[in-house]
Amino acid sequence: MTELSDQTLDQLDPEVAVPAYDRSSLSVGIVHFGVGGFHRAHQAVYLDELMSRGLALDFALCGVGVLPQDRRMAEALAAQDHLYTVMLKHADGSREARVIGSMIDYLFAPDDPEAVIARMADPAVRIVSLTITEGGYSIDPATGEFDPSSPDIAADLAGSGLPHSAFGLIVAALRRRRDAGTPPFTVQSCDNIQSNGDVAKQAIGGFARLVDPELADWIESEVAFPNAMVDRITPVTTDADRAEIEERFGIVDRWPVVCEPFTQWVVEDHFPAGRPEWELVGAQLVDDVLPYELMKLRLLNASHQGLTYFGYLAGYRYAHEALADERIAELLRRYMDREATPSLDPVPGIDLDAYKAELIERFSNPEIRDTLARLCAESSDRIPKWLLPVVRHDLAAGVPVPLSAGVVASWARYAEGVDEEGQPIVIVDRLADSLQAIALSQRENPTAFIENRLLFGDLVDDPAFREPYLATLAVLHDGGAGAALDRLLAED
Repeated sequence: MTELSDQTLDQLDPEVAVPAYDRSSLSVGIVHFGVGGFHRAHQAVYLDELMSRGLALDFALCGVGVLPQDRRMAEALAAQDHLYTVMLKHADGSREARVIGSMIDYLFAPDDPEAVIARMADPAVRIVSLTITEGGYSIDPATGEFDPSSPDIAADLAGSGLPHSAFGLIVAALRRRRDAGTPPFTVQSCDNIQSNGDVAKQAIGGFARLVDPELADWIESEVAFPNAMVDRITPVTTDADRAEIEERFGIVDRWPVVCEPFTQWVVEDHFPAGRPEWELVGAQLVDDVLPYELMKLRLLNASHQGLTYFGYLAGYRYAHEALADERIAELLRRYMDREATPSLDPVPGIDLDAYKAELIERFSNPEIRDTLARLCAESSDRIPKWLLPVVRHDLAAGVPVPLSAGVVASWARYAEGVDEEGQPIVIVDRLADSLQAIALSQRENPTAFIENRLLFGDLVDDPAFREPYLATLAVLHDGGAGAALDRLLAED
């Protein structure tokens, strides 16, 4: 067995792809906040492929962690020279392993926020990118405005020392660049949010306006925030994955990444400070990302929500198990065809029928073992951004939404925190306590959950949504998920 490091790359199994470039020649050009599995299976891989062609050698990554739990990632990566393994899991059981070398540094902000600010202030850094999750942007879902109430942001705004939140650090670095006459870096969101660049601009600009309105005006006029659509299913790394990589490939890796073979990245081509040539390794650089964003969010992401609550309540624990239930697979197919697709504009270069069929295949990959618990997490950030826009579009167009309403009902039932066998469900959501309290009242007041106007707006007032929602919720309570699925498919 071989401990992963720069010195041991030539000792690895020849079956394992390793960096085909001199890592000592790399220099940091991108600082990335939120170094989790998705970033390491996506943006970092595109960069590694470019570097293997002798390109983008001045765009190496420096990761940044701002949360206490990020210390583990900092320690794991530092121990192996910031190298890590990506293992592709094919549906036929075959595996591909590749060592990624595009990250050369990682800074743990709580230990040294000045080092993070100084790194971003370096003129060599031309992009600051983010994967901080859908809820990490502190945008009020009701108003669309920046919400400064989260503890880390509130602490930065109240304090007089160096900031510690991602937005505080980024704004401090932009101020330093402005004051030095250095052109700003581009801020690139890589999160699963519609118009993610616009959301990042709203959050960073909103933070800046609270600390320095003049700086906020400069950010508004000078900093680019390109939108992007990102896609690759990347389940949480388990000890079993580590053991498999060690057994199959002889690599001892403290924190590898596992993912599906499929990957997609559509990027708005707006990088005034320069960018890697991502289009050479499969990314699509376009003028308008919106059609691709909506396609992915409303078909892939919303469909994940469609399978996960029904699947969990029906007793399944993995996405591929849920898709093996033909009722759930048919629910997704009908949702995509009848409710999601009518809400989409044409998507240049994409065959939507083929794309939808491929989604079912991807979700059904038994090797990925994507947990329903992961897909059920942070629903209050996901459903309003991914599924409810479909509902609102269709209602305005006169398109019935029984399936979308049924999915919302399945979330409401899941949010009660008890499964159909009476066992507790661990709800992972920033609003978990308040949502569970509301959900537990809905047997007496069936509309209680969708009366939450912070999340649902005025949908409770529309009988075209309310009535199918109530019908599915009633069957979920009286007969369970299987009966609810049978009813949805029989009546739709």
